[in-house]
Amino acid sequence: MAETSGSEGSARFERAVASIDAANADDPVTVLVDGVEQPKELVHADLVEGWVLALDPGAGELQLLAARAHHLRRWVSPRTDYPEGRAGYLRWRADHKKRQAAEVAEILEAHGYDAGEIERVAAIVAKRGLGSDPQVQTHEDALCLAFLQLQFDELADQLGDDRMVEVVRKTIAKMSPRGLDAAGTVEMTDRGAALLQAALVAPAADSGP
Repeated sequence: MAETSGSEGSARFERAVASIDAANADDPVTVLVDGVEQPKELVHADLVEGWVLALDPGAGELQLLAARAHHLRRWVSPRTDYPEGRAGYLRWRADHKKRQAAEVAEILEAHGYDAGEIERVAAIVAKRGLGSDPQVQTHEDALCLAFLQLQFDELADQLGDDRMVEVVRKTIAKMSPRGLDAAGTVEMTDRGAALLQAALVAPAADSGP
C-alpha cells in the first residue's frame, strides 16, 4: 500500500484498508509485477491509490478508501454473465455498482465510518460530480493513469489500433490538464506510446461534399 499521511493514518483507516485488500486478494486473475504474480485488483488498487497521492498529496482517507475499493471484488460479476449488446452492458454495470456499493458500505461501517462518510466514498467511486468535484476528478485521473500502466497493451491487442485510439480519446476527454500532464510520465511500450500520441491528435474534420 502507498504511504499515508495525516488523518489517513488512523487506526480505522488501516483496518478498513486491510479488509478491502483482503477481499481483493482473492482475485483469481493475476498480473506479473516485478517478476511476481499478484492479484490483479490488488495491483490496480495500489496503482490508483498511488496516483491519487501523486496528483493530490493532501488526499484524505475517504479519497484513498475510494481508490482502494473502486473495483472491489469486480471479478465476481463478469461481463460475460450478461447478454451481449448495450442493454446487457447497462444491466451488468448497474448490478455491479449496486453489489460493490453494498459491500464497501458493509466494510466501512464495520470499521466505524458513519453514513455520511460511507456516502462520500460511494460518491467518489461512482464518480458523481465529475468535472466539478476536485476529489472526484482526481479519482478519475488516477483511474485513467492506472489503465495506461496496467491494461493499455492488453486492450489494444483485443480491440486493434484504430478502435483503441477511439477508446483512448474518450478516456483522455475525461481527464484534467494535470492528469494529462501526468500521463506523459507513464512508462509505456513503443506501440502504446504511439497509440496515445495518435489519440491526443484531434481527428481531421470531415469537410463533406
